[in-house]
Order: sequence, then structure tokens, then C-alpha cells
Amino acid sequence: MKLKVLILLIISSVSIQLVSAQRGGAKIAYIDTEYILSNVEEYQEAKSQLETKVQKWKSEIEADLNVIKQKRAALDNEKALLTKELYEERLEDLSFEEKEIIDYQQKRFGPQGDLMIQRKQLMQPVQDQIFQAVQDLATTRKYDFVFDKSADVVMLYSAERYDISDQVLRTLNRASSRKQANTRAEKRDAEKDEVIEEEKSESQLERERILKERKAKRDSILAARKEALKVERDAKIKEKQDARDAARETINSESENETTNPFEKGVDEENKEAPKTKAELLEEKRQARLADRAKRAKELEDRRKAEAESRQKAKEERDAEKADAPE
Repeated sequence: MKLKVLILLIISSVSIQLVSAQRGGAKIAYIDTEYILSNVEEYQEAKSQLETKVQKWKSEIEADLNVIKQKRAALDNEKALLTKELYEERLEDLSFEEKEIIDYQQKRFGPQGDLMIQRKQLMQPVQDQIFQAVQDLATTRKYDFVFDKSADVVMLYSAERYDISDQVLRTLNRASSRKQANTRAEKRDAEKDEVIEEEKSESQLERERILKERKAKRDSILAARKEALKVERDAKIKEKQDARDAARETINSESENETTNPFEKGVDEENKEAPKTKAELLEEKRQARLADRAKRAKELEDRRKAEAESRQKAKEERDAEKADAPE
């Protein structure tokens, strides 16, 4: 509770100072440290290397803990075959190994571990450069207040025209170019580019900010128009669909009235048969197939009997002919 009150007092104090400064004609600007860091190539490369190292540490710790887990499982399986003293001795050895792994994990990822130290080593030079660039810009542009949008101080609103993050980023890039310049000609070119950049008047920067704001406003208007058109189009489609559904319901209702009116069709509702279920329809089809199969079997049997009778009759005729033949 006390912390919340303290934060509110700080915000109120800063707001009062800003209002007073604006009334007095003070110049205010802010930066976005996260945006600046995301565009500093050297910082991103160092951050990527640190993340690779962290993943390697995590993999090592996880592998060692899995080995301990497997050893514990094997020891539990052998417990019945071991004496109590031998079991406790091996269990103590495993606990000691596990403690060493946990100590190693604390050394890497603890509050004073390697990760925190290397992050600080990674951040400190870039933070110093950003701080120096902000000081130089504030002195050159005569800013009275420069805030950090990424810091803990809450910025409830920030107009884009007061954002000098890109200018700070250009200052850092120029400093990096000067460090990387090897020959005198390269250094002169870097200094020349810096002079050209510094010669940009305040009015030019203001025009650039105005153009950016106009573009953002235009994009917002276009997005609002697109959304309104989409809503209107969806409403028309829904209206047409509702009309089609209403017409379909009307047709279905008229059809039902025609088929269920006993005065027009002479249908007795009490004697009208109920519609057959799917199972009844399937049973009818099955019975029809069985009847058809029985019919074909009977036809085949009749044909076989007729052929047998025909062969028997032919045989009898041949036997009679042989008996009547003269010897």
C-alpha cells in the first residue's frame, strides 16, 4: 500500500513539473530504450551469443538432473537386494551429486550468478553510450526534460513528435562508424556525415514529425473507412440472407398447410400412417434383396432340374433305340 502511494506521489510530482515546464515554454522529449537496443547491431549480436551460452548451461543442468533421476530409479529397483547401510550410502552419494548440480545452477542463474553479471557487462556500455547521446542531444537541441518510455516511470500518453529515439540511434551509429574507421579518409567522411546531420535545422525536424503525424492520422482514417465499409457490407449480406430465410419459411409453411388440411385433401389424420424410420427402410431393402436372391436361386434350381430331366430323357431314348436294333 505504501509503495502504491509512493508511486502515485512520484507520478503526481512529475506531472506537476511537466505542466509547469510547459507553461514556462520548456522543451520536452523522450526516448524508447527497448527500440534503440533492438536496432543496435553490436548489442543484438552480443545478446544472441549470451542466449546461446544460457541454452548450453540449461541443457547441461537438465542432462545432469536426468542422470540423477535415473540413478535414483535404479537404486530404488535394487533396494530389496541391498543392505540398509549400502542403500543409505548410495542414497547419500546421489544427494551429494544433486547438491553439486544445484550449486552449479545457482552459480549460473542465481542473483549474483554468471547470467546476471554478463547481462550487466552487456548492457553497461550501451547504456553509457545512450546516456551520453541523450546528453549531447539535450544540450544541442536545448531540451529541458528527456524521459525514457521503457523505464518504470509510467507515461500515460506520449506524442510521437517528442520521440527522439531515432536521433539517439543515429548518434550511436555515427559513434560506431567513427570507431570502425581505419584510415584518415574514412574518419573525415564519418565526421562530414556527422556535420551534415547536425546541420539539420529544428524546423526540418519539426516538418518530419508533422509529416509522420499526418501519415499516421491518414492511415487511421483509412482503417476506419475500411471497417465501416466492411460493417455495411456484412449488414447487407445478412439482410439478404434473412430475406431468403423468411421466403423459404413461408414456402415450407404453405406446403405443410396443403398436405395437412383434411378438407382439401380428404386425409384422415387418425388413419394417416406415420413416416417410416431409417431402420425400417433399411429392413425393407434387406428383405427385398433376400427375396430377389431367393427368386434367382429358385430359377437356377429349376433350370438345373430341367437340364437333368432333358439329359435323362435323351439317355432313355438312346437305350430304347439300342434295344430295338436287330442283332
